[in-house]
Amino acid sequence: MINNENSWDKHLKIKTTGRDASNADQYSYPYEPTPYCVLERLANSGLIGKRDVVLDYGCGKGRVDFFLSYQTRANTIGIEYDERIYQSALENKSTVISRTNVEFIQGRAETYEVPAKVNRCYFFNPFSVEILRKVIARIMESYYKNPREIFLFFYYPSEEYISYLMSVKELEFYDEIGCVDLFSRYDLRERVVIFSIS
Repeated sequence: MINNENSWDKHLKIKTTGRDASNADQYSYPYEPTPYCVLERLANSGLIGKRDVVLDYGCGKGRVDFFLSYQTRANTIGIEYDERIYQSALENKSTVISRTNVEFIQGRAETYEVPAKVNRCYFFNPFSVEILRKVIARIMESYYKNPREIFLFFYYPSEEYISYLMSVKELEFYDEIGCVDLFSRYDLRERVVIFSIS
């Protein structure tokens, strides 16, 4: 099993490591990739498969999109507002070993119209709760136009995120994937919290 950051990047033929806070502000948070060990656990959850379309909010350099597409055969769409980081995602797409199911969009999450085919959404604290509210409203618009089961995955969620999500009547807490054991430092936020709309 490939178990470290550089090995997976090398295997997939992409460059996604490192943190980038150059265009971060109080609403849009820095680029930081989800650890591969967390993505392995998510891919093995059985909740994402080849018939699914995953929308990755704040996709950065595309790690989540490439990995889930490779491991689960799902189709993925990554949305990224930062032009420079978006260009890195496109560069990765030109070198990655499997690119057929991956698409990137440069734009703002809160104004992006969620396609009817999307039924999985992934978040690793890409933006503030103010933006999250608008994004959830967009997801709900898409759901009401085309009712379907949608799962929302929140990795390393803040208390602010969780309390907001618990207040949205259309969202139902579904499950969580514990990830505390994957890291040497004990941190209760190391989990993927899953909500469903159905």
